[in-house]
Amino acid sequence: MISDADPEVILEAANLSKSFGGKPALRELSFSVRRGEIFGLLGHNGAGKSTALGIFLGMVAPDGGEARIGGESVQRKRARALRQAGAIFEAPAFYDYLSGWENLKVLMSYSGGFDADEALRVVEEVDLSDRIHSRVSAYSHGMRQRLALAQALLPEPRLLLLDEPTDGLDPEGIKWFRDFILQLREERGMTVLFNSHLLSEVEQMCDRIAIVRRGRKVYDGELAGIADDQVILEIEAGPAEQASACYRKLGGQELEGSSRVNFPEGTDPAEVARALVKAGIDLRKMTPVRRSLEDVYLEVTGDPGGEEDEL
Repeated sequence: MISDADPEVILEAANLSKSFGGKPALRELSFSVRRGEIFGLLGHNGAGKSTALGIFLGMVAPDGGEARIGGESVQRKRARALRQAGAIFEAPAFYDYLSGWENLKVLMSYSGGFDADEALRVVEEVDLSDRIHSRVSAYSHGMRQRLALAQALLPEPRLLLLDEPTDGLDPEGIKWFRDFILQLREERGMTVLFNSHLLSEVEQMCDRIAIVRRGRKVYDGELAGIADDQVILEIEAGPAEQASACYRKLGGQELEGSSRVNFPEGTDPAEVARALVKAGIDLRKMTPVRRSLEDVYLEVTGDPGGEEDEL
């Protein structure tokens, strides 16, 4: 539920629902993003991530629910809400026959005017000064993304909304983008929401994440504690049936097709080892396994190979 009382929340989604041609893209999606957070919205292709961003930007009308930026409803007060946000949505579109600088002048004129001094500062900030007067047709993909980032930052937003911002970038470009976003948060307190399917990048950047599966939120939590709600041990022990019975007594659950066993939070591995030895089981190996974002993602989506077309 959306709250008007929390000044720390800058982006809110409350029960967002949307269907296209009778096919649900979002099903009562709700989450909130606090000021200064870097928040990741994850999911397979077709999960509804881009539909959610389209609603936040006022480009898609929801069938139900509401989105707010800084307490302002995107659906009822679109201009006031979007004045607080900058965005890179889908593939950035520019006039290829114009220079990067001329593109910024044209595009910023659509949203309230062009400040040359501010534009120079932002262009330098995104490391595009040497090529800003070259035609965009000569830009690499990475340079286009930096130009799009400059455009998103020129209104001096409090919030950045980014749709797959590192898609198609080489490793050097991905690292530059990651470092830049982290610096924006550190120096300006910028709040960032971004869609991504690159779990390693999300793990290095985000404070919190929400995972969406077939339009529904299936996980919402802080990355810092993602490994703490279970104890996972890699165990080689036999006889297998006796070992399994021992795991069950300790609340453990074996993961099918592997030698990993999930135990409840707070389980002491030494206690597991003692129980196995006491039961006369031959314990050959026991290794703690860190639960990663990838583990959580695959657990909650439940369909690691089932990708669909993006909505």
